[in-house]
Amino acid sequence: MNAVQPRPWRVRGAVADPGRHAVHLPWIKQALALRQDRLAGRTAPLHALVGRDGAVRSFLTPPPRCPLAEMEEELAALAALPAERVRAGLEAAARRGALTAFEQRLAEDPGRVLPELAEAVLAWWRAGVRPHWPRIRAVLEADVAYRTRQLAEDGIGEVFAHLHPALHWRGDRLVSGDLPTGELVLDGGGITLAPSAFAVRCRLLAGQSGQGGAPPCAVYPSRAVGTLWERRDAAGDGLARLLGRSRAQVLTHTSSPSTTTRLAARTGLSLGAVSQHLAVLREAGLVTSHRYRREVHYTASDLGNALLERAR
Repeated sequence: MNAVQPRPWRVRGAVADPGRHAVHLPWIKQALALRQDRLAGRTAPLHALVGRDGAVRSFLTPPPRCPLAEMEEELAALAALPAERVRAGLEAAARRGALTAFEQRLAEDPGRVLPELAEAVLAWWRAGVRPHWPRIRAVLEADVAYRTRQLAEDGIGEVFAHLHPALHWRGDRLVSGDLPTGELVLDGGGITLAPSAFAVRCRLLAGQSGQGGAPPCAVYPSRAVGTLWERRDAAGDGLARLLGRSRAQVLTHTSSPSTTTRLAARTGLSLGAVSQHLAVLREAGLVTSHRYRREVHYTASDLGNALLERAR
């Protein structure tokens, strides 16, 4: 299973250590201004849990339950973590180093303090991440589409062989120096692959009993992160003359899988106008569509991408 997840604590790590996330500097400058302005007090619990390397206590990041979980689902899972799991995780962390004051409070009363952490994550999400989520999600969905096609054409071995340089598929084992020591036996339960625009190495979120059977999740750096903050020019004049400026603009934004809602947000067109343009583009063979649950994703076809390349 592939998952696209809005996990803002991973984004917070880029702000903690800008030097390791130079590709995100355009966004980091905005985020630092937000933090110094109105978010410092509201997000203090989050700062206390995220290290300079972007790592957060693993017991606070349960694996995703479904591929397209919303922020509210993520926060509900965080607030509902069993107290014994939180205390056990903090006891293990204390053996490696001193706990922060917030972590000590969390160990004393997880049921009362976890909602405070959820509120801090929500404040950070709303101010620093949600305005950019459509752009981030487009990059992640493009990565998932690429891996899915690679799986269908070349098999799981090739997927793992090209997922990350530190990750290796050996026989029936997934091996990496970035993953925790020891073995995790899947017993046919599968593993979720979740791309991250802000991860610099692979991380494993191990499934736990009491989580509804959520399989382990391997988080890995997404492809094409370097394009995340690029300014996209409008469609070329030749393409605009051929298709019409608005329709060409819609086609330009289908270079990665996009829903009608996200295309409307990116282009400034109404939902009705975007739907009409997509119908014409699909009929002409310039875009394809596929449904996942309640969403329909539109992607430029090979012919559409060829037109876009010629217009650049």
